[in-house]
Amino acid sequence: MTHRILILGGTTEARQLAGELAARADCSVTLSLAGRTQSPVAQGVPVRSGGFGGVDGLAAYLSETGTGLLIDATHPYAARISANAAMAARKSGVPILALRRPGWEAGQGDRWLEVDSVAEAARALGDVPRRVFLALGRQEVAAFEAAPQHHYLIRSVDPVEPKLAVADAAYLLARGPFGETDERVLLEKHRIDVVVSKNSGGAATYGKIAAARALDIEVVMVRRPDLPDVPSAETVEALAAMVRHFVEPDAERGV
Repeated sequence: MTHRILILGGTTEARQLAGELAARADCSVTLSLAGRTQSPVAQGVPVRSGGFGGVDGLAAYLSETGTGLLIDATHPYAARISANAAMAARKSGVPILALRRPGWEAGQGDRWLEVDSVAEAARALGDVPRRVFLALGRQEVAAFEAAPQHHYLIRSVDPVEPKLAVADAAYLLARGPFGETDERVLLEKHRIDVVVSKNSGGAATYGKIAAARALDIEVVMVRRPDLPDVPSAETVEALAAMVRHFVEPDAERGV
């Protein structure tokens, strides 16, 4: 029996999971991307790009395609997509699993100021002009127009259009992973004195956090949003094991 699996992706782990499951003869995998990145990395499995039309649209898609398992492997900050996925799974009766990458934790030497939103991060920079590294998605940097007194270094995968309505901003196009050594060079070159980051977790973008610690630079850290309570795993390997348990009959597992 072939099990149709839909993975809601956009993370490195989603791509890794898709490849691992696609290697199974009993799984037919489709990876769904939100379409926000203009030139996404090749995925190696069939890809669906764009939204579904909310909860009802996703539920209908799951039913119409005969999908037997939904996997939420979206970014930790894609709270609306995760909420829609959980509700669509419930509505369609399709089981759901989630890949939940653990967040970073502040350690000795870290100077974190934790806030609940990007707008709060902009306010937390204060009134005195500072040199700020915005390590955020390009959709969110517009919030910093509310604090135009600062100099901004903005890094993104795709160009920020339109540019921010601030007097002093520099733009850097780059795709991770970013290592600590290179991040330290970047922060020193641009004389950065505060980093604004989401608590994305994982190793790919941790370099800037380690570099900030080494250089005694403050980090304004946007906390993670609340996500639905669904069965989940923290690693690709652990989630692949959960999927294996789901698709294999008890007899094959020796139960």
